[in-house]
Amino acid sequence: MVVDFLFRFFSRLPLAWLHRLGGVAGWLVYACSPTYRRRLRANLAQAMGAPSRALLRQAVAEAGRQGLEVCWVWLRPLDEVLASVKAVHGLELVREARRDGAGILFVTPHLGCFEMAAHYCAHAGDAPLTVLYRPPRYRALEPLMQAGRIRGRVTTAPADFAGVRQLLKALRAHDMVGMLPDQVPAEGEGVWADFFARPAWTMTLGARLAEVRDVRTIYVWVERLPRGEGYAVHYSAPVETPEGDLAARCAAMNREVERLIRQCPQQYLWGYNRYKRPRGVRGADKDKDAPRVEETA
Repeated sequence: MVVDFLFRFFSRLPLAWLHRLGGVAGWLVYACSPTYRRRLRANLAQAMGAPSRALLRQAVAEAGRQGLEVCWVWLRPLDEVLASVKAVHGLELVREARRDGAGILFVTPHLGCFEMAAHYCAHAGDAPLTVLYRPPRYRALEPLMQAGRIRGRVTTAPADFAGVRQLLKALRAHDMVGMLPDQVPAEGEGVWADFFARPAWTMTLGARLAEVRDVRTIYVWVERLPRGEGYAVHYSAPVETPEGDLAARCAAMNREVERLIRQCPQQYLWGYNRYKRPRGVRGADKDKDAPRVEETA
């Protein structure tokens, strides 16, 4: 199978080589796909205003690096993947929660090397961790994805009612769960909440899980260090206390994600279609306040 061969080939390359190749791949995708190019530029402009040429170039290259490093993270030995972490910030939050016997909800946006976050969180917390799982659009990736994610102390839960029950069970057992808060959910699974001042269909699951008794919410992202030197893990507690109804709590979670992105905007996955309207969803105008951007690179 071509996909399997390519993943295994790239996984054997040194991380520094992959990041160099990924930078080139990011520009190839950007040049060849007008739809992707427009979306990346529009999302970046929505969040950061008219981006500098330097930030745009960094964002394009970092997206390519994220795409290729997945091969390395999924298929290299887990000990080697964990050893690539060169610095950890905020680890005391995890240790304190484990010491107090609390369950932990790790919230990880599409920022930096988000594929590594679950494995490092399970390692740092020294406990089982369950992550929400959505099958990939390209089915050929599913065996590789599952092999790369389900190892060590990490397991996956399907993105359906049974999977949500699995997450709740883990938290009530004072174990750990992880989720991506900035995925676009299906009809009936979200609310409209501003994300960088534009309505985005936002999943409610994170806000609901955060309300489980004796659960600590910890935000985490994995920074990609320059020149393939490895990674730095950043843990942080929420800045604001979520209050109000479900929509208000989801909006607060979006603001926390914005805070993380502003720390390293070049490593956010701006090409993701964050503002799409899922089939059957009504309400906010998906094009409201969308910035107009020029097509020149």
